[in-house]
Amino acid sequence: MDSRSEISSFLTSRRAKLTPEQAGVPLYSGARRVPGLRREEVAQLAGVSVDYYARLERGKISGASREVMEAIARALQLDEDERDHLLDLARITQRRTPRRKPSNRTTVRPGIQSVLDSIDAPAFVQNARLDRLASNRIGRALYSLPDDGSRDRFNYAHYLFLDARAPRFHRDFDTAKHNVVALLHAATARDPYDRELIEIIGTLSTQSEEFRTLWASHDVFRYRSGQKMLTHSAVGDLEFGYESFELSTDPGLVMLVYTVEPGSPTADAMRILASWTVQALHPSNAWID
Repeated sequence: MDSRSEISSFLTSRRAKLTPEQAGVPLYSGARRVPGLRREEVAQLAGVSVDYYARLERGKISGASREVMEAIARALQLDEDERDHLLDLARITQRRTPRRKPSNRTTVRPGIQSVLDSIDAPAFVQNARLDRLASNRIGRALYSLPDDGSRDRFNYAHYLFLDARAPRFHRDFDTAKHNVVALLHAATARDPYDRELIEIIGTLSTQSEEFRTLWASHDVFRYRSGQKMLTHSAVGDLEFGYESFELSTDPGLVMLVYTVEPGSPTADAMRILASWTVQALHPSNAWID
């Protein structure tokens, strides 16, 4: 990944999204050639020269301090995820020699699996590439995976964009795809030398026009909490909240736990699902309805 190009595209896309009205910039008569802010308007808001900001937007950020990048983030009204993404890109770009991180984890410790197994709600562990590495029993039942965990691992982004079953399973399909692309964008800034991550993005870019379109928007996102709206072939429509937890003892891994409102139709459906075995409900080659 070319981090300079990423910075340039990211800053340009954020500038285009922010209108003068939103930024509190005075409007003058005459047509504007850009839909969002001009470079000189961002520079003024950030307290830097126009030439300096133009260099930054071209990805030439050698010597730019954290304070300057924070000022740019404030001028562009970046949210927390976008601000962190910009700072991650700046750190990578300013590094004199690329520091290759160890590849993302692909397995979980027995202790982490024990934690998953102790949770009554669907729970999973995945890495920054969105490889889902482990699940608990009810999580495997929800995603129609073998109960022995032998096929826990799959790539969630690959599934959403390239598996024909995904639209039937997700009632929030468009939101899910947008968030997955935004998660991968954020991951590339944290570890642009992850070869497997680059391969996943390359595969999706060549095989999915929608992925390419979403990737070009340069939106970023990090799991914290949210909603999931699914439709399981056996128990129907389901609505979950979810909470995410970074595993401090296992850097790069995130635990996702789905939450269910007590007494809700989803709670009733999950009790039914929990009482069945995946093998009895589905043939061995059916997974993720």
